[in-house]
Amino acid sequence: MWSILKREVRNYMKNPLFWIGIAVGVWMIFQDTGPYLDIHYLKEGETIVNDYSEMHRDGDVSRGYVPAGKELRRKMWEERIREILVSEFEMEDAKAQSVIDEMKGMDIAEASRHLEEYGFYDAHYEYVNTAYHKGTREEINAFIEGKLKNKTFSYYFSRKFADFAGLFMGFFATVLLSMLFMQDTRRNTYELLHTKPVSAGKYLSGKVGGGFTVCLIILAILNLIFFGLCLVSAGDSGFTVRLSDFLLATCLYILPNMLMIVSVYSLVSLLCKSPLPAVPLLLLYIVYSNMGSRNAEGIYGYDGRPLAIMVRFPGGFFDTSPPPMALLNQSSLILAAVCIIFLAVQIWKRRRVY
Repeated sequence: MWSILKREVRNYMKNPLFWIGIAVGVWMIFQDTGPYLDIHYLKEGETIVNDYSEMHRDGDVSRGYVPAGKELRRKMWEERIREILVSEFEMEDAKAQSVIDEMKGMDIAEASRHLEEYGFYDAHYEYVNTAYHKGTREEINAFIEGKLKNKTFSYYFSRKFADFAGLFMGFFATVLLSMLFMQDTRRNTYELLHTKPVSAGKYLSGKVGGGFTVCLIILAILNLIFFGLCLVSAGDSGFTVRLSDFLLATCLYILPNMLMIVSVYSLVSLLCKSPLPAVPLLLLYIVYSNMGSRNAEGIYGYDGRPLAIMVRFPGGFFDTSPPPMALLNQSSLILAAVCIIFLAVQIWKRRRVY
């Protein structure tokens, strides 16, 4: 087992695709997580300038947005409704204001239904757009301070890292691990392997362990690089950064996915005597896992799918949370992967030549 594992790791370490893929991964993940490294307390007179609208449904503190309070949201929503009634429904200012006055005392749902009497059917979606607004220096600093009161900066950053690193690793592992069984499933090699005294359990353990170890090495490199970037950037801002946050997020939200991918390769390779049929299958699996949906408020999110090999963390930097049942799903992935590997062992035994 160990000799097979070491051989696979050495072969991958010598492959230029391995190192090129890591370089591409660092660049891709940095493109998505880089803006979060600029989050800091604003100094006197400092502002975040952008060309975005005053309010936004998916605002983020990295772009100068903070969550709007209930009263402020209602005020911004009514102002927006008045503007639309004047510009799109061609109402007089006085008439538009009277419509707004009619909604006093109504909650948002009731007020939205009231506006439908005037042909305005998108009022609720306009309210969703008021979730965040451009904050002042004091509001932004207070928001950051409140979020970091009980959690470290790396706690939040590691989740965004797990989001985009997990997405990259899903595709990269699908490409990279296609070579894991390539040599062994060639006709002459495959038949020769079945005449050797190595047991099915040791052979599959070595191959699966080798592929999984390669993923571990890649993730270890990515963790160290982005921990270093986070430590330098956030450390200068006085934020707490811990390597344990990165390692925990990686173990919980990425490693079970890698185990599932390598186990699928082992099963398909032995069933079809070629790993190539697993490539389109895994790509479809990734698409299935990465599908999201909009909730009743029109906000796009990832609720998670059974046995999905992606765990996404959309939304603002300080508002990330795992999809419902994420930990249960990750545990199920490990169990399913073990079952698949056991099934692959049985297939190997049935084709054994004594």
